[in-house]
Amino acid sequence: MDKLMEINGIINSFVWGPYMLILLVGTGVYLTLRTNFMSITKLGYILKNTLFKMFKKEGKGEGEITAFQAVATALAATVGTGNIAGVATAIALGGPGAVFWMWLSAIFGMTTKFGEVVLSINYREKTPDGRFVGGPMYYIEKGLKMKWLAYVFAVFGAIAAFGIGNMVQ
Repeated sequence: MDKLMEINGIINSFVWGPYMLILLVGTGVYLTLRTNFMSITKLGYILKNTLFKMFKKEGKGEGEITAFQAVATALAATVGTGNIAGVATAIALGGPGAVFWMWLSAIFGMTTKFGEVVLSINYREKTPDGRFVGGPMYYIEKGLKMKWLAYVFAVFGAIAAFGIGNMVQ
């Protein structure tokens, strides 16, 4: 049991340690630079076509869902209990300066989320009944050509959704 706890500690220190922080923020910085600060320069366009269109009674665009449905789905998939409790914990432990670092990392995180959405749209598939399906499992399988990794992602996603995700309720 001690050996298992030691292995768990090593994995935990890597997953939640500075290496992962550098990897995540570094990827965001790289993508932000490669897209010429798209998350900032296109902010007006993004807000105009999502947030400000949410409650308009216009018909649907080219896709199957309205702007409100797209925004609600994106927010539901992104914002969770960890985001809400994480902000309070960061401010309690780090003080008000934590807000600055959260905003700074959010700028780079937006571009990472943009990349995820672009991949999902690029590798989505149309079902025989005309609906679209896609997401990480599809772009891992089709883009990376790693079907086994897509299955692993799906299994761990299901475990997280049914186990960890519901623990706070």
